[in-house]
Amino acid sequence: MTRRNVSGLLLLSIMGLVLTGPAAAGAWADQRAERPNILLIITDQQFGDGMSCRIGKQYLHTPGMDRLADSGVLFERAYSTNPLCMPYRTALFSGHYPHQTGVITNGKSVNGGYQQMPCLGTYFREAGYDTAYFGKWHTPYRLADPAESGFETVSERDCLYNTDRIVAFLKEPRDKPLMVVASFMNPHNVCEWSRFQAMGSGPLEVPPLEQLPPLPTNHQPPKNETDVMAFMRRSYQATSTFPVGNYTEADWRRLVWGYYRLIERVDAHVGRLLDTLEEAGLDENTAVVFTSDHGDCHGAHKWNQKTVFYDESARVPLIVRPPGTGMRGRTCDHLVSTAIDIGPTLLDFAGITVPDDFPGRSLRPIVEGKVPEDRREYIVVENHMVQCSPVDGVSIKPHGRMVRSKRYKYCLYSEGQRRESLVDMEEDPLETVNRADDPALREVLLKHRGYLRAFATEHEDQTARSMLDAVEGNSN
Repeated sequence: MTRRNVSGLLLLSIMGLVLTGPAAAGAWADQRAERPNILLIITDQQFGDGMSCRIGKQYLHTPGMDRLADSGVLFERAYSTNPLCMPYRTALFSGHYPHQTGVITNGKSVNGGYQQMPCLGTYFREAGYDTAYFGKWHTPYRLADPAESGFETVSERDCLYNTDRIVAFLKEPRDKPLMVVASFMNPHNVCEWSRFQAMGSGPLEVPPLEQLPPLPTNHQPPKNETDVMAFMRRSYQATSTFPVGNYTEADWRRLVWGYYRLIERVDAHVGRLLDTLEEAGLDENTAVVFTSDHGDCHGAHKWNQKTVFYDESARVPLIVRPPGTGMRGRTCDHLVSTAIDIGPTLLDFAGITVPDDFPGRSLRPIVEGKVPEDRREYIVVENHMVQCSPVDGVSIKPHGRMVRSKRYKYCLYSEGQRRESLVDMEEDPLETVNRADDPALREVLLKHRGYLRAFATEHEDQTARSMLDAVEGNSN
């Protein structure tokens, strides 16, 4: 389906019949009245356990996010489809993997595939929703053009300074259901914080060292780390963008402390949006989804920032609260690829037909307590590491693929002698040992290669195919 035919055809698929005149208007109004509002809240650079309901309140307190988790489903194994801003966000709003959209870095697309993919907002707009987008965008779609993005009301001003407008918009009287996206910049300011620069969200006063969080338990690089990850740590930290190569223990602890404060700043606004839904009488008929585009390593394996496949970077928070206020919070261990699963989930809640070419799955049945018969065996995460500098005259920009199954995490890279990693996430959730060369896990390794091969075939991922061909050729 292209943008040219999404109009009209979409309405027919939604309604299931063609109506004209007053009868059409009446039937449409009846359908609208039954449809829930949609509120999608996105933070930027928040790791999966970055909430006090996950790690306790000693160093981090997030009452807004905790409140949402108490009344929804928290997905414990939700992963960013690509742990970098623009590839992830383009995947989210197109409903397709980054290698399909052509947007695999924070730059121009490789092949413009997204141009043939309607933006998520258009489905809601064509279905009669009042659509609005507030905050960070960072996709190649033209947000200001409703015909392209689908959003009628837009403001790219950071939601930290835009919440008043969101609140006002939510409270406006209307006869249409709402589809609203609130996209917050923080805790992305941890990038400036790590460089000891001024932050747009305001300064922070650092307490004495003894009051700072301790170093992460997995602060050291993993044993048997892949060549790519060892090289890229040096390469990234050779730039002024990732200046943590000479950090002291106090510097790392300061980084973690500031990161938590930035999460708390966002949390206050999340809480305010939840208050507004209650005050406006919208909470009974609003589906709320909360997530982040990617995480931040904040000291794990001596990394900061994102892009990499370590859980602190690739695993993200995901809470889905269905319409109604009677649900008690629970957790779920189903594997989720957030950028491709959130779109189908929102469309499903709205009663809008999910396009056949969407590779993702709606989470609505799981949220409503129905266990899918075809539970996923694995998900795949993509990356392309380019934000780096030469080391000893050598420069590489490797591709990577990560396969996460119920128990294991397998990673494959396009460069180096040791290109594969395999971690038993049950025995080693902090990813401290790469066991790709362990004879005891040889069959597990081959099984995960098979998962990636199947993915590459089904979704026409030539990069993954090439990497598999190279490593399998070397191992034969």
